Amino acid sequence: MADKYYTASAAETEKVGAEFAARLAPGDFVALYGELGAGKTAFVRGMARVLAPGAAVSSPTYALVNVYEGEKCELCHFDMYRIHNEDDLYSIGFWDYDGCVFAVEWAENVPFALPDRYYAVAIAKTGEDGREITIEERGN
Repeated sequence: MADKYYTASAAETEKVGAEFAARLAPGDFVALYGELGAGKTAFVRGMARVLAPGAAVSSPTYALVNVYEGEKCELCHFDMYRIHNEDDLYSIGFWDYDGCVFAVEWAENVPFALPDRYYAVAIAKTGEDGREITIEERGN
């Protein structure tokens, strides 16, 4: 069963991300879906407020991964926009990350890398600043 949230600003999207992050544990995988500018990074910024307070979250578009240190675990924030196969994942060291909370933007590009159990977070624009956020646990 999916949970739905409606937000009217980036700050509200961050708040939903923070509330969601409170239920996460090391090793959890969050697959983020949404068009360019939908608010995926804003959602992760909210997650970081809980998991890695004080982290300066930015889109990992060019770095491909940003790691934010938290007290209990790391938040590993990936951008898969330019990743299309397992060789690409291997080249960025994706398989070497362990024990962090994974936040993976553009997860639709790497369906083969999704674990058996993960959270799917779909963010859709409902207006200039409005968003519909659907969070669903998938798998075992």
